[in-house]
Amino acid sequence: MKNVVLKLTLITVFFLSACSAVVKGDFSKLSTESSNQKIAVNQLGYLVNSEKIAIVPNVTATTYDLVDVNTNKVIRSGQLSHAKIWDNAGNDTFKHADFTDIVTQGNYLLRVKGVRNSAVFSINNHVYDSVHTAALKYYYLNRSSIEIEKKYAGIYARPLGHKDDDVLYHSSAEQGDDFKAKEVQSQKGWYDAGDYGKYVVNSGIATYTLLAAFEHYPEVYQKQILNIPESSDNVPDIINEALWNLEWLITMQSKDGGVYHKLTTLEWPGYEMPHEDKRARYLIGKTTAASLNFAATLSAASRVIAPYYPNKSKQYLGAAIKAWKYSLENRTQFYEQPADVKSGEYGDSQLKDEFAWAAAELFLTTKDNIFYNFYKEINIDYSAPSWRNVSYLSLSSLLFKAKELLSKQEYEDLKIKQKNLADMYLKQHISSSYSVAMEKSDFVWGSNSAALNKAIVLLQAAQLNNNSHYLKAAQGFVDYILGRNPTGYSFVTGFGYKTPQHPHHRISQSDGITAPIPGMLVGGPQAGQQDECNYDSNQPAKSYSDSWCSYSTNEVAINWNAPLVYVLGAFVSR
Repeated sequence: MKNVVLKLTLITVFFLSACSAVVKGDFSKLSTESSNQKIAVNQLGYLVNSEKIAIVPNVTATTYDLVDVNTNKVIRSGQLSHAKIWDNAGNDTFKHADFTDIVTQGNYLLRVKGVRNSAVFSINNHVYDSVHTAALKYYYLNRSSIEIEKKYAGIYARPLGHKDDDVLYHSSAEQGDDFKAKEVQSQKGWYDAGDYGKYVVNSGIATYTLLAAFEHYPEVYQKQILNIPESSDNVPDIINEALWNLEWLITMQSKDGGVYHKLTTLEWPGYEMPHEDKRARYLIGKTTAASLNFAATLSAASRVIAPYYPNKSKQYLGAAIKAWKYSLENRTQFYEQPADVKSGEYGDSQLKDEFAWAAAELFLTTKDNIFYNFYKEINIDYSAPSWRNVSYLSLSSLLFKAKELLSKQEYEDLKIKQKNLADMYLKQHISSSYSVAMEKSDFVWGSNSAALNKAIVLLQAAQLNNNSHYLKAAQGFVDYILGRNPTGYSFVTGFGYKTPQHPHHRISQSDGITAPIPGMLVGGPQAGQQDECNYDSNQPAKSYSDSWCSYSTNEVAINWNAPLVYVLGAFVSR
């Protein structure tokens, strides 16, 4: 009996070792004659001079055909790569079809024996124009305190919702009998995400990113027409759209300079349109984080809008300085969710990055070295931006706006820090079998935003260093977002062969229209599954559900769409 057990053990060990060898080495041995999976491509297409890679299921075929769909002629028969595996997607194996050298504009599909054809895609230099416009138009369609008119919104027109002229003070915002029944106006702004709340912290990075897009690519936005109520004036539409939110932000500052954390109902709203939500709305909390985000954003806005709105520019800078002073006097006023409040928290107790960002923006706008000295003393580390970590925003602004204000050595030191971060992401791209710089740690709530914020770092490195390798890595993120990913989805509503139909977005869920508002970036795959919905996979890059239930992977948010606008704007500019 012992001999039998020993033989079985040895056979098992040999079998597992053989499997391990396959997994670690030649994945072609795992190929099949056919697959039900579709070839994954950027479903909108590729710029003429960009890298062009498709992901092909690991079938036994070794070649692909690139077909011109207008003539049905094969214009390229190419060699597929060896089989690969991407740990973030589990044990699925695949091959690359690389057709980068095809620069003839047209409409194409990829054909591989044993696999369903790819979606039809384009090669031309305008493939991102429409999705870029829609990604920015989303903000108009998500405005609070205004009727969304048919002449600007078409089928997505809706009545005015949340006029916010009778907002109450929650006891966490202001205490004392004078505030118990007092009402205040806090109009305009954008709805934050799937709900109808307005949050200062998240509004900060979202508004700033749109303003940065204009600062860095003015030629794109000076000629872009969104068809919004302000389009007939002489101000770029992106500035007027950002102004809608800035005009709300300015109402969130208290007389002492501090900034209220959010404006929401106590409970989550129901599954209803904005005008149907009649719940009382409150100013909730007053925090250092909100005050610093406010100071940074209003200071940057003061600089950007000055040629168009000089009086508002002065007002915003004065408010930013006031919020900065409040923050210095109240450095640890962290947000704590009151027991009777259920809306989003956006809590943050690590504020070195917010202090650095606010100091950098105030330095750039005022030219006062006291702010730059404060920034230098913080000595902060940098990573791709998010609402919780805005350190990189200070570095980005200084690199693009402070060259004449700093010594040559100071500027070069900052440039090296930016390059070091971009080099890390470039290395991730090069080493990725999927040609996208997504690590397991990137698959968090809002993973698509994490991807695009990395792309921002790479795009800025490409511009600062005149290096196309960074541009290629940034392109990998765009391809991933628009369909070249293991889920097969283009993650932007309304753009692509297979797009989200049921985003966690109350307006799209409740408006009676089958198609959701176009141009919205959904959060994207991540294995946390905090909503306890049904998922087909637990793998980080495949754990996604196109369902209203899945707020952890299928919600939308203003801070997620903003880097989509920035990144697409960068490629449109080229």
